[in-house]
Amino acid sequence: MKKYKVGVIGGTGMVGQRFVTLMHNHPWFQLTVIAASPRSAGKRYEDAVAGRWAMDTPIPDEAKDIILMSAQDDVEKIAGMVDFVFSAVDMKKDEIQALEEAYARCECPVVSNNSAHRWTPDVPMVIPEINPEHLAVIPAQRKRLGTQRGFIAVKSNCSIQSYVPALSPLRSFGIEKILVCTYQAISGAGKTFATWPEMVDNLIPYIGGEEEKSEQEPLKVWGRVENGVIVNADAPAITAQCLRVPVSNGHTAAAFVTFRNKPTMEQMKEAWSNYKGRAQELDLPTAPKQFLHYFEEPDRPQARLDRDLEGGMAVSIGRLRPDTQYDYKFVSLSHNTLRGAAGGAVELAELLCAEGYMEH
Repeated sequence: MKKYKVGVIGGTGMVGQRFVTLMHNHPWFQLTVIAASPRSAGKRYEDAVAGRWAMDTPIPDEAKDIILMSAQDDVEKIAGMVDFVFSAVDMKKDEIQALEEAYARCECPVVSNNSAHRWTPDVPMVIPEINPEHLAVIPAQRKRLGTQRGFIAVKSNCSIQSYVPALSPLRSFGIEKILVCTYQAISGAGKTFATWPEMVDNLIPYIGGEEEKSEQEPLKVWGRVENGVIVNADAPAITAQCLRVPVSNGHTAAAFVTFRNKPTMEQMKEAWSNYKGRAQELDLPTAPKQFLHYFEEPDRPQARLDRDLEGGMAVSIGRLRPDTQYDYKFVSLSHNTLRGAAGGAVELAELLCAEGYMEH
């Protein structure tokens, strides 16, 4: 199989760094371009991230000497050098929307980690294991953009990937309402304990915009393609609270759920253990072999023990039990910068390649 040439725009921030590390030894993708702000353009990548490299692994050798380009000023040049780009830029929402569309209009597909286009009706927001059929909206988006090849696809918010994967296999039982509280790691804010010492021994009961995303985005993921747009699901009702907690990586969710046709706990566990998505059928390189793992131990999943399961791409579930107000409650966990951010976007790019959307 030919290797796809890949660019990372916004490559110096925390998610951009994760994209760069995930390209190391990737069987399908070759890191070719890294772009950042105009002030970083012209620097070696290693120099540009000196003192702020936030990954546990060192900078990949093949990335160190790449000379940074300007994500904003070099759009046409970058589009001509790569097969597609990952977007992790840190800008205002309207600026990100315009920039990502500029790449798409230059016939360069964009796989975005950003929220800017999540509510654009013809932009698919895809978790490969859950709603791969939403990629069918891309031809309508290309028609709107006037492109042959260029398009934008986005991944969902990191918070919903701690509980939507656990709920998706249970939709056949008719989910009526969901209450969820998320306990979100500091890397979700692009921070480490070194850069955010105030978070040591602390909890902040507010993450701007996160609760709205947590309540609304699942309805797009569970929606359908109709007349060239994605129509949201009209149920279930979801209410959410999102808290920042002193954990480096891993978003945990405490979920409560009521069904129209209440399953047994055994049926729920069976649905989780048997669940496979399109990513597993295609055996995508970044996809976990087993998407959902259920732990019988009463004290699991734990962020430190379980966030790196299957390369940080699997979702861990535990503590399933009956509830006094809802039918059931459980706890689930996903790695927010792998499954929830760059890893999920890499898996989405693999799905797009496997399904033929990246071809010239």
